[in-house]
Amino acid sequence: MDVNTFGEYVTIVAEEDGVTIIGLTRGKDTRFHHTEKLDKGEVYIAQFTENTSAIKIRGKSKLYTKMGVINIGEEK
Repeated sequence: MDVNTFGEYVTIVAEEDGVTIIGLTRGKDTRFHHTEKLDKGEVYIAQFTENTSAIKIRGKSKLYTKMGVINIGEEK
């Protein structure tokens, strides 16, 4: 695993009510370890750590990373 990933932050901005963020663990058995629900306009800042290997986002939102911005979800 790339140690440069540890400590990286991403920012998620909800563009609708009910955006769900799920943190997934590292290791032999991947598990959910944290969930958050955001309403429109709320911001969540997440960090990749020794325990967090992935983040799942459900709902219309924007994900800001050092690589750029990703639009998540579909227009209704």
